[in-house]
Amino acid sequence: MELKKTVSSTFFVPLLKIGKDNLVKAGYVNAYIRDDGRDVEYQECVYLLFKPENLIDFKQFLEDEYERTKNIIDDYDYGGGFVVLVYKLNPKFKKDLDLIREGKYSKTSKNFQSEYSKTIRISDGAHSWKEEVSIQFRIFNKTKDLREFWERELEVTFSDDQEVWYAFDEEKETLTPKKLEEYV
Repeated sequence: MELKKTVSSTFFVPLLKIGKDNLVKAGYVNAYIRDDGRDVEYQECVYLLFKPENLIDFKQFLEDEYERTKNIIDDYDYGGGFVVLVYKLNPKFKKDLDLIREGKYSKTSKNFQSEYSKTIRISDGAHSWKEEVSIQFRIFNKTKDLREFWERELEVTFSDDQEVWYAFDEEKETLTPKKLEEYV
């Protein structure tokens, strides 16, 4: 079963400036705005779920993160080799983060949008790379290719005021014991 990345993973995690390679090496799985498996609920935070393959590397990643940023406010383990890191989100982007939660991606500020790369490097096979427009840029700018993709997929025609990404769904954005089972 392929598990889709959450909106939190697409929009909140890049703001943390961890770096994709570091996340992959640490065993990053997905991100959430809440964890139903815990009694403590943090506000204006993002919960990053990891399933590290190498605990020594993960421990080093964790130490490096605690040195790099003051925004980690909690870390804890789950059975099955899962670890959650909770990061405080930058309060200067509260209005933009609220717009993301409302599914109004193109309404976010230019300052917020500038936090994301316009392009990303993706593997094009054995040892070559190619530049591609990032998904965030496409969503913020409702690019023609993304709009046409969804129109084909959904067999609908979008109006100019419609966003071209799926809505933020609190249930999908909440880590639950059942979701942990799906990742095993």
